[in-house]
Formats: sequence, C-alpha cells, structure tokens
Amino acid sequence: MKYGVVIFPSKKLQDIANSYRKRYDTKYALIPPHITLKPSFEADIEASELADKLKKIAKEIHPFDLKVTKVKSFQPVSNTIFFKVEPTEELEALYEALRSERFFKIDKAESYAFVPHITIAQDLNDNEHSDVLGQLSMLDLTHEEKANRVHLLYQLEDGPWSVYETFRLGAEE
Repeated sequence: MKYGVVIFPSKKLQDIANSYRKRYDTKYALIPPHITLKPSFEADIEASELADKLKKIAKEIHPFDLKVTKVKSFQPVSNTIFFKVEPTEELEALYEALRSERFFKIDKAESYAFVPHITIAQDLNDNEHSDVLGQLSMLDLTHEEKANRVHLLYQLEDGPWSVYETFRLGAEE
C-alpha cells in the first residue's frame, strides 16, 4: 500500500486553490489541495506503526504560521504551477524528521529539494503552461494561517487518497 504525509490548508485556502485546480490540475479529483511533506512511499511496517511514529514526530513540532505569497512554477523541470509556501524553521524540521530513514523505510529517496507548495496546475503543455502562469502570476496572493495538523494518507486501489489518521502538532498524548 502507498502512503503519504501532508498538511491540508484551511478550507478558505483550499477553495482558492480549487478554483484553479478544477481547470488546470489533472489530479484534482484524487486529493484535496495540500502541502506534501512525505511523497508517496511504500512502508515495510504496518499503517498503525507508521501512525505511532508520525504521532511522535508531530508531538515534537509546534504549530506554525503557514504563509502563501505568490504563484510560481517548477519549469523547466515540469510544467507544474503552484502557490509558494514560505519555508519556516518548523516546516523544515517536520520535513527533515519525516525524511529521516530512522522513521520511515522507503523504496527510494526523494530526488528533489523540499519546496513547500500547493499545486494548482500540472500536466500542462508548454503553451498552456505559459498562458496560465502569465495569468496567475499577476494574482495578489497573500495568505497566512496557522498549521497545526499533519495527516497520514493512504492511496486507494483506484487512485484517490484517503486520510488514515490526523495528528495535532505539539499535542501531548
């Protein structure tokens, strides 16, 4: 089974992202807008053990400010357009804890640097990408909220992702 770890932003920010994702994101129906902390991975332990490990990690990280500042793109690597999330010390610490081999055994290491973001468009051809990015880069996008939860997800056989368990950051047992 495939798993992932994400932060879901507030409904307000999800609604803003979805207003673009409906049109420009081929994976719109598979998962709500999110910040990926641990990309899709196979685990060599049970989901309940993963949840226990994630609970311990979440307890060590305190809630933090999540700031979205602008629209950017991963081009030339890919034609993905996203809301840029400003990195914070807590967000980086959470990512590093999840990335550590001592917490999760994974099939392959992440091959890209951590760029916190919320995808709003992907799988666009070059012309579409250029048009959409030009349009969206003019948005006055400034949003700030508190991130206080992380979610362990699992992928269903037909593709969609579902929440296995949610963990409050900094929470005591």
